[in-house]
Amino acid sequence: MRIRKTIQPQQDGAKKLLAQYGEQLVCVRYRYDDQQRKRLKTIEIIVEEEPWTPPQRSALQERIVALRIAVTEGTTRRQVKAAGGTWHSQQQVWHLRYDRVVALGLASRIVTKAGS
Repeated sequence: MRIRKTIQPQQDGAKKLLAQYGEQLVCVRYRYDDQQRKRLKTIEIIVEEEPWTPPQRSALQERIVALRIAVTEGTTRRQVKAAGGTWHSQQQVWHLRYDRVVALGLASRIVTKAGS
């Protein structure tokens, strides 16, 4: 099943549902099921609201670390660059935030801390 269209509450196609659900209506989606050859209209509504404080980001997660990546590892180098990594030619290492290194599965490539 795939979503082909998402409509905000104030747009045409959602106004009846907005009248029915009011401020709780977040959006209306049209889903298409190719196998059953059906179009489904679904809604997203707010059922509960409560205060929430986002967790503090750890300074450890945001620190910059140095990675050693071989010249022949083009794919890995492109991944690091796409994640915000920068090349430092004097040290022959890439610098990238620690949390992004972990997300890419490259923690074993860390050679030194490169700042904070």
